Amino acid sequence: MNAQPVPEKSTSLLAGEETANDKLKEGWESWFWGGMMAAIAVHFALFALFPELSAEDVSFEGEELEMIDIPPEVEIPPPPEAIQRPATPVIAQAQIDEDITIAPTTFEDNPVDLLPPPPDMTTSSGNTSGPRYIPYDVEPRLTNSREVQRVLEREYPPLLKESGIGGEVVVWLYIDENGEVADRQVRQDPPGTSGYDALDAAALEVADVMEFVPAQNRDKTTAVWVQIPITFTVGR
Repeated sequence: MNAQPVPEKSTSLLAGEETANDKLKEGWESWFWGGMMAAIAVHFALFALFPELSAEDVSFEGEELEMIDIPPEVEIPPPPEAIQRPATPVIAQAQIDEDITIAPTTFEDNPVDLLPPPPDMTTSSGNTSGPRYIPYDVEPRLTNSREVQRVLEREYPPLLKESGIGGEVVVWLYIDENGEVADRQVRQDPPGTSGYDALDAAALEVADVMEFVPAQNRDKTTAVWVQIPITFTVGR
């Protein structure tokens, strides 16, 4: 068998030469103190060369509180006393004579010459007081019915007419001594208004064109209040 060669030991280790680790251990102290001196020098340079800092004034002033006077105490009045209920009415017993009669009214006992004259429509007691009964013997008569019919068809609201909606409006007319409509208004209590504002307004427009032979009371023309129904119907 051939003999294996024995490796030779490093001559440098045997000779006692220093390694890199040994060199580092020997020089750490000089490196440490050198770094400390450099850091101190840098800090001194920063403090010497850095601009001077100053604190800014951040104080503030508050508004002075003002005292206000407390309003006086409001006295609440006591509730009103309860209203006493009215006494229950009692029907009194009365003796009525069964033979009592009312005398008939005749023109012999009340002649026409002694009757009061008709009211004067030119005063403030005329149409300004609103619809009211005024006596008359002959009622006013419409003289332009064809014109009224044309105006009625013209004033019929188109929207209601196309929808087939109609109605009757009862209008109060104040007809003066000349037979002209001096005032007109829709009767508000049922069945005066039609229920449609447009129909009521159209009825007033129709009433404005009406012309009459004036009413008469004891052979004298007189102004009267009359009510006339104005009907809007869709032709079939």
